[in-house]
Amino acid sequence: MLLYGRSRERRCEKGLHLGVMAELNEESPERLARPLIRLAQSLGVATSYVGMSRDFHEIPDDVLVAVLKALNVDASSEETIEVSLEHVNNQRAMRLIEPTVLHIVGEQSHVPIHLAITEAPKVTITLEDGTIYQHDIAVEPLPDVKVHEVNGKFFSTAQIALPADLPEGYHTLHIAAGQREADATLISAPQRIPLLDPLKNGSLWGWMAQLYSIRSADSWGVGDFADLRTLLIDSKRYTNADFMLINPVHAGEPVSPLTPSPYLPVSRRFINYTYIHPEDIPEYYALDDAAKQSVKDAHAKMEAYNADPNLIDRDAMWLEKEKALRTIFNTGLQSVRQQAFDDYKARCGEDLEAYATWCVCYAKWGKPENTPDNWINKYTKDSPEVKQLREQNSDLLEFYRWLEWIAVEQMHAAQQAARQAGMKIGIMSDMAVGVHPDGSEVWWNPERFANGATVGAPPDMFNQQGQNWSQPPLSPLSLKETGYKAYREMVRGMFDCAGAVRIDHILGLFRLWWIPEGQPASNGTYVYYDHNTMLGILAIEADRVGGLIVGEDLGVVPSYVQQSLADYAIFGCAVEWFEQMDGVFIPPKDWRPYALASVDNHDMPPAAGYLEYEHVRVREQLGLLGEDSSAFERSARAEHQAMLQMLVDNGYLDVNVMKDESGRWEEIVEALYRALNSSPCKLKAVSFVDAVGERRTQNQPGTDNEYPNWRVPLADYHGDNVPLEHLFDSDLLQRIAKIMNS
Repeated sequence: MLLYGRSRERRCEKGLHLGVMAELNEESPERLARPLIRLAQSLGVATSYVGMSRDFHEIPDDVLVAVLKALNVDASSEETIEVSLEHVNNQRAMRLIEPTVLHIVGEQSHVPIHLAITEAPKVTITLEDGTIYQHDIAVEPLPDVKVHEVNGKFFSTAQIALPADLPEGYHTLHIAAGQREADATLISAPQRIPLLDPLKNGSLWGWMAQLYSIRSADSWGVGDFADLRTLLIDSKRYTNADFMLINPVHAGEPVSPLTPSPYLPVSRRFINYTYIHPEDIPEYYALDDAAKQSVKDAHAKMEAYNADPNLIDRDAMWLEKEKALRTIFNTGLQSVRQQAFDDYKARCGEDLEAYATWCVCYAKWGKPENTPDNWINKYTKDSPEVKQLREQNSDLLEFYRWLEWIAVEQMHAAQQAARQAGMKIGIMSDMAVGVHPDGSEVWWNPERFANGATVGAPPDMFNQQGQNWSQPPLSPLSLKETGYKAYREMVRGMFDCAGAVRIDHILGLFRLWWIPEGQPASNGTYVYYDHNTMLGILAIEADRVGGLIVGEDLGVVPSYVQQSLADYAIFGCAVEWFEQMDGVFIPPKDWRPYALASVDNHDMPPAAGYLEYEHVRVREQLGLLGEDSSAFERSARAEHQAMLQMLVDNGYLDVNVMKDESGRWEEIVEALYRALNSSPCKLKAVSFVDAVGERRTQNQPGTDNEYPNWRVPLADYHGDNVPLEHLFDSDLLQRIAKIMNS
């Protein structure tokens, strides 16, 4: 059988025993015939899956019922299941056209429509620029078409032939048939993202940076957008790098405590304005002497934090920086700047109102919490209390709008500076998987999200209980009904300030593991998304700015996912420490070309720390290994030796270093990067933490406050702070840069 467009390796034969069916990774015909199973599958809810160890799982009924409820589909009893199934089937049989249609530029495509027997359709297309597509759109009958009766009316299926010359963009497809009319969002995407000229016959390399961790003397205790601009310019000037992958800089809270994790944002549509550098705002120079001195005094309080090698203190930073920003905001704007601000607000529309209003509610009513009497649950965007709060705090509302505008200006300026310096790509922004359940996006538009489920991962060898990331998933049904507008705006917003976008867990565009509320992470199931449409949107937005997309596809990824990414020229990821099979490391020269290659990532220690078993020490210290600590250490040491063996066997490392590693970690780090640079990967990234000898990991999976996740400043091998002003003075950094430029 076919399930969600994927062919099974083996097909079921009638009458096979259930045990045999499980061995074949198939559900029995009897199970597949059940109304609940048919209802779930008709809505893209998986009723079985194959785990990392190729173990076959059938999803329990109670999980399916709960996931369907999160999609606003009632499956609470046999009767309601039958009613819901009939409703879904009838709606599809009589719906004039699906609300979102995908077209590939340069190809003729066919879109099914459902017509009553007596209806003669007329089709028109309004292009994104408001003009009408001038050619006739053919409606063709289908051979052997079936007639469906719904409530005494008879419907059949025909198809619209969309011409190959439709331009790229977001258009509106309008159908009039008898007394019925319908509009569909027509997404016309390029066949693939055009490859940058330097990548057609070569590769580009760049840096990976945790922006908050790299501070200059002018910082406010935390790396900011001014530091980012300097990093980009200096990276090109001193190392000839062409891009910089930074941590997600999505929007966060307006008041302390600020969430450290960049992967749990309030909104992915906007930027975290705590990264603003106050002295780079044009209005700063219009302050009178007293006001300017107050900003200088606030900055002076943070100077000592810039040199602290132990911990990033975002809350201390924001306590002072917010006051300085308010002082600058209060000076007002000259006419030209005011017009630019007004234009920005008009472009952002309701999305900006959502975030700014949420910030005002947070500032005035306190932290949103999942309790019945908390404002996040008591009020909606349409509540009179919210309207009154906005009216009473119009100045504060404008302040939050202004902060977002300034943040976009400064990040955009950093990207412009990178390109002017000669970088081929510039900023590579990181997109988180989802948003905070109590954030502005979920509160303002709850209909866009599943209600009663969160996203995570099923059990695997690393997390035997599975993972719950606490983020509510976007509803695939809502995405289709709205023409993917929210997703389009988010991607477009990221490309406003970047030359590339990396998508964390890109498998989530294909399927996400939904966990019903109150259930452990192991009791979930996959829900499938229209990945072709979402990849098409990525292709449109990347093509419009001459950018590119990287998808984090680490771990077990179905082959059809990698093929789909390759079809659109979307890059995957390759991490040197992960590229192994049966305990043997794959030489980088054998890796796939369409990948962003790196030695490590933020969820593991930097190279120096990994070579000294920092990951073993931290996990033992935090009690994350339980009774398996000795086994984990043995595994880590075996992995270490296998890596060195690969480096020696392929000529990247002198065998004498492998025999006696004492004090020779820098030679091994250089060998890791010689190996990396030998790969055919078109994108290669060097981590700043590797280049200065930092040993501490930025994020320890499985912990919250037990470890200072996302709060580790950049330091060298000896634990001394590395300021931005001296970052590129590092001998090891320059040697690695020379390797990457060879």
